[in-house]
Amino acid sequence: MGQLTTHVLDIASGIPARGLRIELSRLPAPARIASVVTGDDGRCAKPLLEGDAFQRGEYELAFHVGAYFRGRGEKLPDPAFLEVVVIRFGIADAGSHYHVPLLVTPWSYSTYRGG
Repeated sequence: MGQLTTHVLDIASGIPARGLRIELSRLPAPARIASVVTGDDGRCAKPLLEGDAFQRGEYELAFHVGAYFRGRGEKLPDPAFLEVVVIRFGIADAGSHYHVPLLVTPWSYSTYRGG
């Protein structure tokens, strides 16, 4: 059975991004499905989507990185270079595990599809 998971690593500090808010929406009209906060290991407590809720389609993850870095005491410019990192992606196979991690600094980010 398929599922969607994520985790966030603060690669500027070399630590998991604890306490970072993430919102998941289904497209085309953004309909919020979930809003979660990462735990001590930078992961969510449970999959963002699983079971019958895990369906083919287009989705969006919004990672609130500006608030996270401010909460860590980072001096960010106003406006911040990265406030919310949005990753739009598709789920083509509802029987697979889609893992969408975020590696982030105040100035850059990277992602990939894991499984």
